[in-house]
Amino acid sequence: MATRRAFLAGLAAASLPRVSWAEVGSPACLAAGKLGDEFVLHGLSAQGESLFEIGLPARGHAAAAHPTQALAVAFARRPGTFALVLDCLTGAVRHRLTPPDGRQFNGHGAFSLDGALLMTSEVVAEGSAGRVGLWETAGFTRIGEWESGGIGPHDIRRLADGRLVVANGGIQTDPGDRTKLNTDTMRPNLTLLSPEGALLDQVELADELHQNSIRHLALHGEGVAFAMQWEGDPAEPVAQLGLWVPGSAPQLCPPPDAQGFAMKGYAGSIAVNRAGDLIALTSAPAGVVMLFDGVGNWLSSDQRADVSGAAAVGDGLRLTDGQGGVWGYGRDGLTPLARNSTEWDNHLIALA
Repeated sequence: MATRRAFLAGLAAASLPRVSWAEVGSPACLAAGKLGDEFVLHGLSAQGESLFEIGLPARGHAAAAHPTQALAVAFARRPGTFALVLDCLTGAVRHRLTPPDGRQFNGHGAFSLDGALLMTSEVVAEGSAGRVGLWETAGFTRIGEWESGGIGPHDIRRLADGRLVVANGGIQTDPGDRTKLNTDTMRPNLTLLSPEGALLDQVELADELHQNSIRHLALHGEGVAFAMQWEGDPAEPVAQLGLWVPGSAPQLCPPPDAQGFAMKGYAGSIAVNRAGDLIALTSAPAGVVMLFDGVGNWLSSDQRADVSGAAAVGDGLRLTDGQGGVWGYGRDGLTPLARNSTEWDNHLIALA
């Protein structure tokens, strides 16, 4: 039942002017980073120019953009206990979200199609059991939660029909220092939830790949492309890209043998262009980005130090790196677009 405080907060939020993304320059992406000793969130144009910059209290990870209003939810680097609802016109913190006692945000979130619901990736701190937190967005009060279907959920993506795909990474971590506690027994999975939170489908990788943690997602046709991080023998080359359409088995997409170790077993971000025929996969530790076609065939590998963020913008792809660079990316390789004094962090989040 809604409390009087929540009701009044909702009224107050409803009374605030609703600013559209056009009124803040129609940014194409959101990106967190470090500027000197400060942490910030930027809105970037399609060409990588900063349209706004908002301070954060600590290092950010990913963000979620409201589908119509110029509101961004900035998530703390995992595991974190804050998520800030930011007014991208004024820079004001509209709300500071805190998970229930014993819970931690896990770096990602997604809005419902109409923007009325925010869904957040969370873990129970002791044991890393996964949850999806539910927040109404009139006053950003918590209204419930769903089980994520696994341990250590990270990225979540809403499909066009309202269903939610969860990347359950499978790793149990120490709630304080993030020490990995179960790499010998971890079982990552992809879980499909209904718009009401019911489990509709779930798939795991083959037994010999149970240490390939499923971390990040990009919408791809009727399903998702997914990025993985290998927790097994570093001398064994393993695919970091997979494709999944609910109702079918996941498809892994290894590069050629000569490229098997290029990413050092680590995929940080993933993006699929609007046409669905190009997939970018980044590895900051390796300083490599790989390009695949829409069915998972390797096309090329390009080197760029600390490349990490990836997003679909317009008909193409955009990348960011830890030196402040913003790049176009495609079959012709990397094209420099802009450079900022902010050192970009893990992710580049497309607004549409």
